Amino acid sequence: MAVLKAAIPKGTRDFLPQQMRQRHRVMDVIRKVYERHGFSPIETPAIENIETLMGKYGEEGDQLLFKILMRGAKAASGQCDLGLRYDLTVPLSRFVAMHQNEIGRIFKRYQMQPVYRADRPGHGRFREFYQCDIDMIGAPAPLPEIALLQAVSDVFAELKFDALCIHINDRRILRAMIEVCGIGIGQETTAITAIDKLDKIGREGVEKELTEREISAESAAKLLDLIAAKPTNDETLACLEKLFDGKPEALQAVSELRIIVDATHHFANAPQIRVSPELARGLNYYTGAIFEIQAEGLSSSIAGGGRYDHLIGMFSGRDIPAVGISLGFERICVIMQERGMFDDVSCDVDVVVAPATSEALHAATSFSGKVRALGLSCELYPGFDKLSKQFKYANERHARYVAVFGEDELKAGTVTLKDMVNGEQNTASVDLLRMEAGRLVVG
Repeated sequence: MAVLKAAIPKGTRDFLPQQMRQRHRVMDVIRKVYERHGFSPIETPAIENIETLMGKYGEEGDQLLFKILMRGAKAASGQCDLGLRYDLTVPLSRFVAMHQNEIGRIFKRYQMQPVYRADRPGHGRFREFYQCDIDMIGAPAPLPEIALLQAVSDVFAELKFDALCIHINDRRILRAMIEVCGIGIGQETTAITAIDKLDKIGREGVEKELTEREISAESAAKLLDLIAAKPTNDETLACLEKLFDGKPEALQAVSELRIIVDATHHFANAPQIRVSPELARGLNYYTGAIFEIQAEGLSSSIAGGGRYDHLIGMFSGRDIPAVGISLGFERICVIMQERGMFDDVSCDVDVVVAPATSEALHAATSFSGKVRALGLSCELYPGFDKLSKQFKYANERHARYVAVFGEDELKAGTVTLKDMVNGEQNTASVDLLRMEAGRLVVG
């Protein structure tokens, strides 16, 4: 028999039990906080019609879509009619358009599912990864933005992240700056895409990219000067107000940013907030406020999002206000692992029950049920091997306790419970089994 090479596609990963427990713990925190803030869960298919996905992410984003060939006789044509979702926002917009009568006028959703990008795999870059999104549909700015930022701030506080900074800007501000610099509307997307790379390629790299896209060097330099933040938020906002005198849309954006910034100071877990005119976020569908969240010591963000008031209208025929934030789940997990932020989650099972003989099976099975009723995980050793072998298995499973049913225990109607951490061992009636100060005890 030919042996296949055991391998997975580049940009994908296997997760061992320990890693999955850590990931589940992070997801549990996120889920609980989202629900505490009044968000409801949904799921959407991993596969969407290709026309649902195309044209929503910009030229570079569209190139990273995983496209699915037509099946059967049409496969040879090389045409694609389906694709794997690139993010959770575009599928949400399609979802809202299809279910408007079921979800109500204002809809607060959270969604935690994998997304797929045909990216070049590298350190920290994957082709399949989870996103954890919250969105509010149906309400205009700026109150939904405040609600989302407060929920996400609470998530990071519960995960014990500190020294966070929320960077906030508005696409209307960027558009007005581009106009002030004499850059035509036809080159707006080009300019925004280049600005979005500022933290990666620096000012010189952005200027070079802008001039290569036929934007004058003078306009490029002026734009990069304008997007430089001032020392304080008040100074930055005041400067923007002066710059946009006579431009009502841009002034409205500045006013909304001021409201959002002021509100964050009253969060229970108030992070630092910075008005960042250089923040662009390259996706085409953003229309208003945009934000990214960074943790101290990291160059890349751990959450980001913004307002997209026109995206749902592409599916429903009428614009519906919407805003959302996506947590960088994979990055969060990596950071927590590297910084030792996870509590001890090495226990595969709380209790291993060790029956010494076949006669002990019924007593051991009954005992397993009692343990689980106390809220602990428990498994019955799958055989009647020597106790030394069963204890070895319990160590491999990182079990906290081993419950032994040998001949003496059977005769006396007792169980011997050994704490594998401190070595304490007690033999007592099964009826005396209980939880006491977070520990399993008998006797």
